[in-house]
Amino acid sequence: MIKGTLIPIGGNEDKGFHNEDRFNLDFISDGILAQVVNVSGGKNAKILVITAASGVPKEVGANYIEAFEKLGCDDVTPLYIDSKEVADAPSTLELLKNCDCILFSGGNQSKITKHIRNTEFHKILIHRYHNEEFVVAGTSAGAMCMAKEMIAGGSSKESFIKGATKMKQGLNLIPELIIDTHFIQRGRFGRLSEAVARFPERIGIGLAEDTGLIIKNGNKVEVIGSGMVIVFDPGQLTHNNIAILKENTPLTMTNLITHVLSAGDCYDIDHRTVKVLPAVKSLL
Repeated sequence: MIKGTLIPIGGNEDKGFHNEDRFNLDFISDGILAQVVNVSGGKNAKILVITAASGVPKEVGANYIEAFEKLGCDDVTPLYIDSKEVADAPSTLELLKNCDCILFSGGNQSKITKHIRNTEFHKILIHRYHNEEFVVAGTSAGAMCMAKEMIAGGSSKESFIKGATKMKQGLNLIPELIIDTHFIQRGRFGRLSEAVARFPERIGIGLAEDTGLIIKNGNKVEVIGSGMVIVFDPGQLTHNNIAILKENTPLTMTNLITHVLSAGDCYDIDHRTVKVLPAVKSLL
């Protein structure tokens, strides 16, 4: 059984200085980063923020330091990894071995895999996740790279046609899932649909912004945050024609099981079952 916890986040999570109406959760008690801190052991948790995906790593690192300080957690170390040599430097590996939580920032997920995949850093990361009460969080690109089959790109405007979605190998922390982010805001239904058509043994997860999952033991999933999660389960497809199509041809899939989940709802990856919060009748 996997002992660690994964927390993939859909991007643009509340960092305590947003004013938008959609950030409707109390940042200190209910926000996603507050839950990352709680799962990681509380205010004394050691958090390592990997900014490998970002084009502005210093600014991103500073934002996370400020956000976690608002939550009373001040042992936060940002680290920019821009090569396999940096990933495997003794000082980098020492930080990884001693932190309670690692958080991958947003940006370009291919940068994460380019600089970290198949390194000693990667091996230690997987070992700690499998064998210790260790937390691996990631937002946007940092969430997408957790899968084995990783979405690497694809325009929403070119959705639902073969070849529109670009796939690469991810860090393989949760091989059962294919994860997409900014899902509602950027209309990424089509590219996740193509991804599960190409890999129908996987489950597609579309995370809205400021929305995430707490995945325990590699199986038990709970939705957190202010938005929704879309689940595409292709396990009972009765038609999937992607194998015979030419590139740039529209797809056909039938009986794609779809769930729309929100905070507090749960999903069992092994059994592909949903447990939702009980409905509350409106008083109006």
